Amino acid sequence: MAEDSETVQVKTRVPAHQREQWRAAADDLGMSQSEFVRTMVQAGRNGFESSDEPSSTGNPEEAGSSGSNPRGDVLETRVHEVLSSEEAIGWDELVDSVLGDFEDRLDRITQESEEIRYSGREGGYVLDGE
Repeated sequence: MAEDSETVQVKTRVPAHQREQWRAAADDLGMSQSEFVRTMVQAGRNGFESSDEPSSTGNPEEAGSSGSNPRGDVLETRVHEVLSSEEAIGWDELVDSVLGDFEDRLDRITQESEEIRYSGREGGYVLDGE
């Protein structure tokens, strides 16, 4: 196993009401909380990436396989890319391969943007002036 493919556990703290919303949404989708958070982070990450390739595979069955997640086909394509270039890998390793540097990029954006700030009073990040 390559040194850069080491897997680690990631933890975060969120307000209790947000956790409850995530639990309910995960239950509605038949997912565990971990699977739900990983999927939503990946979907959000795909919204920030630019790609020269179209997000649709051209195969109607694959395009429809994402259900309510319109970017699911991009995630599925990425999973196939990772698995085709590796021997068998574990779940955590697969997640790390798909997620990449999203957390670092998000941290940089929230720190560098003059329009985004953290508000303890409001309980999270907000856009200035809204």
